[in-house]
Amino acid sequence: MLPYLEQQELFGQFHLDEPWDSPHNLPLVEQMPYVYRAPGRKARLLPPGHTVCHVFVGPGTAFEDPRGTLLSDFPDNTVYTLLIIEAGPPVPWTKPEEIPYRSDQDLPEIKRIFKNGFRFATAAGSVHLFPNEKSEADLRALITRNGGEEFEHGWDFDQ
Repeated sequence: MLPYLEQQELFGQFHLDEPWDSPHNLPLVEQMPYVYRAPGRKARLLPPGHTVCHVFVGPGTAFEDPRGTLLSDFPDNTVYTLLIIEAGPPVPWTKPEEIPYRSDQDLPEIKRIFKNGFRFATAAGSVHLFPNEKSEADLRALITRNGGEEFEHGWDFDQ
């Protein structure tokens, strides 16, 4: 992601053939790009170099294949597919810690940093709030890129 966030120089400092917490890579946690920070005063609630940006991984998610997913593999439409959430446990921003998802299992608890829900970005690039009152079925519909689910109570993605 770093080259796409205008962080090519930082990206070049990583030894990609080493673990995220190797003696060389671990100090780079201190150079966390602003985009990974929690917003405003919420940033003070997290340890330095930590983020709550997470992705779901597993069958049907945008990150099902570690090698990447083609846009043609989003039959539910990129507009209606969740790519990244701003919720979950704080982790070092360089640590590859995702949220596992399987449609036949319970959703993991998603710790929120906002009282009224959590923010998410779609595969189309838009950012929205997932309000607490939305259903688990609606969240599952957003997580999958190819499930064909419909939103229980509608969803206005133009707001």
